[in-house]
Amino acid sequence: MGRRRRFTISEVRSSQSERLRRRKRWYFALMGLCLLLIVLAWNLVRLWSTTAAVVMSVVAAVLPPIAVIVANWDEDH
Repeated sequence: MGRRRRFTISEVRSSQSERLRRRKRWYFALMGLCLLLIVLAWNLVRLWSTTAAVVMSVVAAVLPPIAVIVANWDEDH
């Protein structure tokens, strides 16, 4: 089964630049979260719990591939 596309009331897709802008925002938000997790894990959280810092680092390591997938999702060729 194909994925259903969301359409507006007029059944017209949003413009390509709008879709690109939305994907860029998600990409930068995920990469910013990744950076924040790493900085917090090894500058603040490690003082209380090394295990929590390692878990935060593992989550941060998984975020960049997810951000790339989000940035290239529904790419028009």
